[in-house]
Amino acid sequence: MPRRPLARTRRSATLAALTGVAVVAAGAVPAAHAAQRATTPRIVVKDGVTQPVFSYQDAIREHVYVQTNLDSDHDGKPDRVNVDIVRPRETERGLKVPVIMDESPYYDNLGRGNEGQRKKYDANGNPTAFPLFYDNYFVPRGYAFLAVDMVGTTRSDGCPTSGGPTDVLGGKAVVDWLNGRAKAFTPDGKPVKASWTTGHTGMIGKSYDGTLANGVAATGVKGLDTIVPISAISSWYDYSRMNGIKYWTGEQDGLAEVVDTDAKTKCGPERAYLGKAQDDETGDYNAYWDTTNYRTGALTNVRNVRASVFAIHGVNDLNVKADHFSKWWDGLKRQGVARKVWLHQRGHVDPFDIRRQDWVNTLHKWFDHELQKIPNDVLREPRADVEVGPDQWVRQADWPAPAARSVPLRPGADGSLGLKPAVRGATGSFTDLPGPAGAGYAEADLVADPTTAKAYRAAYVSGPLPKSVRISGTPTARLRLKMDKPTSDLTVLLVDYGTDTRIDYLGAGSGIKTLTTRSCWGESTAEDSACYLDTRTNTTTAPLNIVARGWMDAWNRSSLSRQDPLAAGRYYTIGWKTLSQDYVLKQGHRLGLVIAGTDSDNTTETPTGANVTVDLAGSSVSVPVVLAPNGVTAQVAPAPTAPWRGPSKVDLPRQQRRFY
Repeated sequence: MPRRPLARTRRSATLAALTGVAVVAAGAVPAAHAAQRATTPRIVVKDGVTQPVFSYQDAIREHVYVQTNLDSDHDGKPDRVNVDIVRPRETERGLKVPVIMDESPYYDNLGRGNEGQRKKYDANGNPTAFPLFYDNYFVPRGYAFLAVDMVGTTRSDGCPTSGGPTDVLGGKAVVDWLNGRAKAFTPDGKPVKASWTTGHTGMIGKSYDGTLANGVAATGVKGLDTIVPISAISSWYDYSRMNGIKYWTGEQDGLAEVVDTDAKTKCGPERAYLGKAQDDETGDYNAYWDTTNYRTGALTNVRNVRASVFAIHGVNDLNVKADHFSKWWDGLKRQGVARKVWLHQRGHVDPFDIRRQDWVNTLHKWFDHELQKIPNDVLREPRADVEVGPDQWVRQADWPAPAARSVPLRPGADGSLGLKPAVRGATGSFTDLPGPAGAGYAEADLVADPTTAKAYRAAYVSGPLPKSVRISGTPTARLRLKMDKPTSDLTVLLVDYGTDTRIDYLGAGSGIKTLTTRSCWGESTAEDSACYLDTRTNTTTAPLNIVARGWMDAWNRSSLSRQDPLAAGRYYTIGWKTLSQDYVLKQGHRLGLVIAGTDSDNTTETPTGANVTVDLAGSSVSVPVVLAPNGVTAQVAPAPTAPWRGPSKVDLPRQQRRFY
């Protein structure tokens, strides 16, 4: 069941006794505090949050090697995970602190954050600088920060496995060590215990780092109290493909090579295994993919999650797509996990670069509540913060918007899109053709001129919207179709036709522009600055925007693990969910539905050349629409009353694959 915030007035004294947290009423810190701190170090709380009373300059910086029960490089020795630590010096005098941990494979290759920061070390191998602001900000407030090198990366032993069990279990071993259940050693081989911590641990990170937080939480490890996954994967099959359609090939072995620090020959056999196990030939789900599934896998599963979750994701993230969040969120909800979410309109972007002040304040309250056990109001706030336009945020009780209801929209024989089904026998058609580059057609080609017939797509458009409409949730496509070949790629796109200024999530920066000014968040040292380049929202004015995307390999319609070829000329009903979205369609705009074959921007598939006939009366796309206040279905556009040619020029740049 979800945990309830503690009552401040009834539990403050108990918390102070158990955690060493001194809860101070609003106002000046007592003058006696300095003298008290000299003998009994205490964490100071004012107005519901911890205060920066510990010196970051004087903090202890060290590294240890946590021993695992893994041998991912098959050298006959247990893999050891390098853990770089910075903690208040007062932990040497009895202060016990919780831990904020960022486990990453990127500390010595791609770096972390918008500025690609890496760790720095002194002559003894101890860390002198950590990426990002977590250490600068939270150590003075009574936390330890741990930058953990994922198994097989930077200074850790072993081989990386692109989200596989060893990646996850290395992080779990660190949580176990912090809670006295695993061994660790100093650089000179002496056993060392984490006697300075309360054991309360939170994991945070963006992309692969947040993915590891999801994975470790899905083991159910005790002592992991909370995770903050940012743009994080929840199932690696879904990162690499959707419904049998491959977003890219060679993903698992390719990424393992990118993050591998050691000589490439050391982990060659492991990469060869990944290359074979991922099964790029079929795109099917198999036993290997199950080991990298943190939602429903046999090894890691959302049912195991004990930690609370504060998730952040971009609904327009085309690297780690929004279904990673929405499916994870649904599972957490079913399990009754305490949770919070921020959803924004950008691509693969950290909230620190979106609304920095609000992010730091909210994260501070979250960690104080979950790790310091301070009874603030963070869990009494609305659960979801959602960006519905450039820097336009709404707060609501949950996500999707509680008032959202599914509205089926139906394609018509005249090219319309509305509430009424087409007449029986009406059909549309397209051919899964290769585009100019030999693959399928690009998105710009698929969505341009929606009222013009094109052989490689079928397009349907509503009339002008009489009122603005908000979509909140996950649309579902349902197509009744037949084809003359055993399979075809199927692409469904929901399109907002209407000129507007929107966040430029497809452009450089994925919706942010980096400035030359800096702002500071925490305390600095000569080696480790707490000051970071500012950013602002980057927008573009365009005649349309793709709202939702979804793909399906037709012969995987019944099973991700088994191909069932279609019989030529026979109708089949195929349904699947698109990527999730939260978006406002403005008054006067038109909503379009495009059905096509291979999408060259987002997949690496080869067109089959199948001719596809769509039974329009049996086809629809159900869109989660926020209902009007009176409970009546929100305004949905009527069918066009006059021909509309739509925008003739579209500039949608080809998707560029990005690592984390």
